[in-house]
Amino acid sequence: MIEGVIYKTLKKIPDDRGVVWQLMKKSDESYSQFGEIYFTSLYHGVIKAWHKHKQMDLNYACITGAVKVVLYDGREKSSTGGQIEEYYLSTDCYGLLHIPHGVTNGMIGLCQQLSIVANLATLEHDPTEMERFDLSVIEYNW
Repeated sequence: MIEGVIYKTLKKIPDDRGVVWQLMKKSDESYSQFGEIYFTSLYHGVIKAWHKHKQMDLNYACITGAVKVVLYDGREKSSTGGQIEEYYLSTDCYGLLHIPHGVTNGMIGLCQQLSIVANLATLEHDPTEMERFDLSVIEYNW
C-alpha cells in the first residue's frame, strides 16, 4: 500500500425509512481536520486525471454509481515512491479512501449511471494549492 494511504470499509445502517451512509468521524485514524466537503460526478468512461495537492489530504467515498481511483506516489521521500495502486469505490463496495497530500490521483466512471464521489477535504479549495497534469504524464492504461 502506498505510504499514508488508508482504505476503510464504511458502515451502511439500513432501517425501514432508508439507509444512513457513514463517511467519517473525528475519531477515525484518517481524520486530521475539516476544510470542506464537496461532490464530484463522472459519466461512464470519463477520466478525471491527474492531479495532486501540496497540502490538502483527500477522503473519497462513492455515494452513487462506481469509480476506479488510481493513485501514483511521486513523492521524493516516500518509501513507496513510483508505486501505482487502484481502488474501486461504489455503493456496493462502500468505503473511504484517504489520500495524503503529494500523492497524484485520478478516477474513471465505471457504470452507465452518473457516479458521484464525496470528498471530505482537510482544507478549503484553493486552485493554487493543486497541480494538474496531462493524462500522458503518468504511464497508465485506463
